[in-house]
Amino acid sequence: MQEWRNGRMDMPPTINPPAPPGVQPSTPPGLPLDMPSRGPVDTIQALGTTNVPSTDQSNIYCISVIGQVEGHVVLPPQNKTTKYEHIIPQLVAVEQNQTVEGVLIILNTVGGDVEAGLALAEMISSLSKPTVTLVLGGGHSIGVPIAVASDFSFIADTATMTIHPIRLTGLVIGVPQSFEYLEKMQERVIGFVTSHSNVTEDKFRELMLKTGELARDIGTTVIGRDAVKYGLIDEIGGLAQAIRKLNLMIADRREKGSSEVLQ
Repeated sequence: MQEWRNGRMDMPPTINPPAPPGVQPSTPPGLPLDMPSRGPVDTIQALGTTNVPSTDQSNIYCISVIGQVEGHVVLPPQNKTTKYEHIIPQLVAVEQNQTVEGVLIILNTVGGDVEAGLALAEMISSLSKPTVTLVLGGGHSIGVPIAVASDFSFIADTATMTIHPIRLTGLVIGVPQSFEYLEKMQERVIGFVTSHSNVTEDKFRELMLKTGELARDIGTTVIGRDAVKYGLIDEIGGLAQAIRKLNLMIADRREKGSSEVLQ
């Protein structure tokens, strides 16, 4: 019989039988037949993967920015989020790890916290190792600075990027200082994007302040090839193209390093 104890139902008392001589048991001794080890499950819940990537297997480290960029406020549990405090330590470790020679950043994000997104973009742009970003699905709002922060950027042909002014949520005090602060934050985003891509400031402001395209906002939704045409993204491509470009950049960095040693 199964009984409720301390708010949970006890597992059935079925224990895996001892394995025949010379045969490795499929589950650790003492665990029920239908209860495998919890290690991989915990890793999936925490990092979205069955195991932590090892730099012994590859010289390229992959970081994904998925869902909404979570900043100083914890979002509801039903939101798919990327916590910036999880990404920043990884970038620091990548910079210090000599076995990592390049970083691939994959984006499919709706945007999120402005300061958190800018912090990630500034960290990526300040890495000394080659970096490539790949926009799949969408790189909207504050995802735009993250997408252009790398040394070279790709976007899928069907991916989109939404460019719009900064919005505030919560209590807003109706004084001139509030609007000045909002303008300064917007200038920070515009300055970062235009300095790390080939789009001009006038064109970016035009896309940001365009009316009539978004139903509940002002701004522009830019599809893959248009993002390349405007100079936001460097090239149309997918995963294979991004990894190929990153390997070329790593090879160039190795050649420069060897030539400096010879001199």
